[in-house]
Amino acid sequence: MPKINGNEIRPGYILDHDGGLWVAVKVGHVKPGKGGAFAQVEMKNLRDGRKLNERFRSADKVERVRLDQKDQQFLYESDGLLHFMDADTFDQVTIPADIFGERRPFLQDGMTIQVEYYEDEALNAMLP
Repeated sequence: MPKINGNEIRPGYILDHDGGLWVAVKVGHVKPGKGGAFAQVEMKNLRDGRKLNERFRSADKVERVRLDQKDQQFLYESDGLLHFMDADTFDQVTIPADIFGERRPFLQDGMTIQVEYYEDEALNAMLP
């Protein structure tokens, strides 16, 4: 994974920080009258939704993560799990319904969506 400087963080970047995956929601660059400049970053945890405000100096290194996107077709739901078929390999995968949150009612049978993965773990899904 590429490491970036603290002043290179932009909204939407996914960072591996303190053992978790965080998406940068807001980034503000601050140059105080005394001391070095820093980036004030508001982040949201991709796994549990916690929020965190963190300061990164220009010299701080942060690991930027890239998620893999896969097209998947919705098959059915059972016991709070959604079953999909990978459009490329035709393998069936199971994804927890809570990834969709309030968007779950809009998911229809046979719909193809994009699912974002990090090391074979589904983190986010985007409806068309």
